[in-house]
Amino acid sequence: MTNDIFLFFIHLGITALSLWIASFIFRGIQFANYGALTMAAFLLGLANAFIRPIIILLTIPLTIVTFGFFLLVINALMILFVSSAVPGFKVDGFWTAFFASIFIAALSFIFGLFIFQSGPNPIIIPTQNLIYT
Repeated sequence: MTNDIFLFFIHLGITALSLWIASFIFRGIQFANYGALTMAAFLLGLANAFIRPIIILLTIPLTIVTFGFFLLVINALMILFVSSAVPGFKVDGFWTAFFASIFIAALSFIFGLFIFQSGPNPIIIPTQNLIYT
């Protein structure tokens, strides 16, 4: 139980750090204070855990037709939803949320690789020649 809470706070910190870095790169993302940043990270985690799977399930045909690219739209909608729910967290528009969601997902993935690594090297590079002649 305490391990689950610890992992939750690690994920919350990774999301908050990714949002904070994204606010420096994308001018359309602004936080009034660190409380708004923490609340946005918390609600984004909850939205991605509970609301996003329902929306993905309801939009399976559209996701298939667009070869999965509609999932990027869903990610942007989650950020816009959180920005409308958290006072002090502002996202200027859809395209800002769209590109920021890609950036936040990639950055969170990279941070997760280094934090949740199972061995000394998080990225495994093959050392053998894989081309057979």
